[in-house]
Amino acid sequence: MKLDKIPATVVTGFLGSGKTTLLAGILRRITGKRIAVIVNEFGEQDIDSSLLRGCAIGCEGEGAVALDDDGGIYELANGCICCTVEEEFLPVMKKLVARRDDIDHILIETSGLALPKPLVQAFNWPEVRQHCTVDAIITVVDGPAVAAGRYASDVDQVEAQRRADDSLDHDPSLRELLDDQLSAADLVLVSKSDLLTEDERHRVEALVADKVPESVKTLFIDPSLADDPARLEALMGIGAASEEGIDRIDNHHDRHHAEGAHHDHAHDHFDGLVIRLGEVDAEALETRLADLLKAHQIYRAKGFAAIPGKPMRRVIQAVGERLDGYFDRMWAQDEPRHTELVIIGRHLDREVLQAVLADTESATPA
Repeated sequence: MKLDKIPATVVTGFLGSGKTTLLAGILRRITGKRIAVIVNEFGEQDIDSSLLRGCAIGCEGEGAVALDDDGGIYELANGCICCTVEEEFLPVMKKLVARRDDIDHILIETSGLALPKPLVQAFNWPEVRQHCTVDAIITVVDGPAVAAGRYASDVDQVEAQRRADDSLDHDPSLRELLDDQLSAADLVLVSKSDLLTEDERHRVEALVADKVPESVKTLFIDPSLADDPARLEALMGIGAASEEGIDRIDNHHDRHHAEGAHHDHAHDHFDGLVIRLGEVDAEALETRLADLLKAHQIYRAKGFAAIPGKPMRRVIQAVGERLDGYFDRMWAQDEPRHTELVIIGRHLDREVLQAVLADTESATPA
């Protein structure tokens, strides 16, 4: 029987900041730990949880040990986790408490709009507090976006998420939301540091330092972190017990409520669709997708592709007009080889997108 509390790491940050990449690295590189993952996203299908579950499959015998129930991945796709704590989050935590003898660590990836404070306060509920503690709140910020004063890598993408979520009870500016995510942080990770100039780095350092206590460390990270077990392991034993001091944290959201501010949300129209294809030519797919990103109001595209003759699955990610791709794991022996993309934006025509991308199924490299 486990005598210690299960540590939970809460990872917060805007869409595109690098949260999923961080969690995937932990699942892939940390050995011998039985890790449960709670993922909070929005859209018709949660590709993030699919990628994390896929990482666990690819790490059998090498990386973290995924739990047997749904691969240890719990999806909260029906609203921002901080606004649906009692309805969505607590039931999952009760499930994990019931399985506490089989769990070494809990990873929680919040949606880009989540406020850490209400989520962490839930760890003070008696049925959770007895068995779990918040090891640390890690806030991931997009270095180049913060340096440029945008705060998020794609502002339209964040606004699309805001409009999509009817459960939100907060509607702050991006600057206020970043402030609130930083105010609760036990550790700040500045991603994409390899893309920052020295002046930009100093600018980001100054902004973060103005929002966090001196005791909170800020680490500048680049893609190499995902392949460094020692540095990843260091993120999972901070022992902050964040729930003990969370009520003392002051943030914009609490002040708005204290002043009686009414939160009005522009639940504007947005589209979220899933495009499913067979095996595709990688170069043709990325070329067609890049063209679609320029021609349509697409805020986010994320998924994976099956490439003929390639034993590994290729992950495709697009934020705004920036498109990235990489191979993440081997296809399982009994796993159907197919391509699947979640596309989120406005005024999207499924038939047009499907037709353009379906052409890559039979395309051959030029």
